[in-house]
Amino acid sequence: MMAESPTDQYPERIPQTRLLTVAAGQAAERIDIYLTRSVLRATRNKVQEAIADGAVLVNGRPTKSNYKVRPGDVIQLTLMKPPPIELIPQDIPLDILHEDEDVLVITKPAGLVTHPAYGNRDGTLLNAVLFHVGGSLLQAVAQPPNSIADDDSGNNDEPLADDPTAANLAADSDDGDDDDLLSIPRPGIVHRLDKDTSGVMVIAKTMAAISFLAKQFADRTVKREYWAVVWGVVEANEGEIEGNIARDPSDRKKFAVSRRAGKYALTRFRVVERFQFATLLALRLATGRTHQIRVHCAHIRHPLFGDSTYGGAQVVYPGTGPKHRQRVANLLERIPRQALHARTLGFLHPRTGAMMEFDSELPEDMVNLIEELRKG
Repeated sequence: MMAESPTDQYPERIPQTRLLTVAAGQAAERIDIYLTRSVLRATRNKVQEAIADGAVLVNGRPTKSNYKVRPGDVIQLTLMKPPPIELIPQDIPLDILHEDEDVLVITKPAGLVTHPAYGNRDGTLLNAVLFHVGGSLLQAVAQPPNSIADDDSGNNDEPLADDPTAANLAADSDDGDDDDLLSIPRPGIVHRLDKDTSGVMVIAKTMAAISFLAKQFADRTVKREYWAVVWGVVEANEGEIEGNIARDPSDRKKFAVSRRAGKYALTRFRVVERFQFATLLALRLATGRTHQIRVHCAHIRHPLFGDSTYGGAQVVYPGTGPKHRQRVANLLERIPRQALHARTLGFLHPRTGAMMEFDSELPEDMVNLIEELRKG
């Protein structure tokens, strides 16, 4: 029986207070600007909202956004934060490809979140692993969040904040960054896949395995191949997609290719099969950035089929006539997620040093999609 969820046992938000003392020599500066600079990843809009709500006091008194701070001012922030995450074992079925005393290799289905966060406190892959392996074992090997390789694209190289206040003043995000700011423990998780990305993953069962595997992910020596159905007919049989990946300036919940900002990213691809208005690609990552595959494919105007975040959940190549549009609409209903699957994972075993490689067959929704595309 599945363990009882803690979700209903916690208040939605609890107050957290932090004191800041303005340093000697600080020039007169608007408090909203001062706090935006002083609190990691804070945004000015969020700071102004906190001030308007009375959550910011200066020397014990409410203030306004245009107040100019002076040396010696004591600023008190009282912000409502989510309560801590409690890691609980839950009896959730696992599709196990391999298991030994050091590692557990599984196929993650689409729709399953990798680890708990404030939007998904339980019912995750990690909850299932804790139940399968034993909560006490994995809780003994918890590692810092910044050793985790990120989602469908590799490592999330952005620094993490030590200040839990930062996330409450930061722009809203659904890619995990705000969760990272609050240092949620993720025992045994050395990499992750997006909720709606399926495929093979490895979980470490010992501290030595965590260190050994995390280094391989950091050094980009892990073999990872993804299969994706993208919009349009990709003409080149193989190729590379280059472009720095940064926050989308118009929507901080998304990422985009940028000429000046962000970090360098390189994705290699080869065509597996072409269809009338779509292509099945195999993709490998030379770098690892958040949402790299999804962003790079969208950048070359071949977004992933069904990817609502990056423009693939609508008719991208209209074809001719209403019948075509209806057919596309029917196909999108078959796979209400990005058509992306982590098919192959290869790594050196942390104990033996032997190369291990695992393949995960395409899930039913992608198989059905491909079969219908072939009929075109």
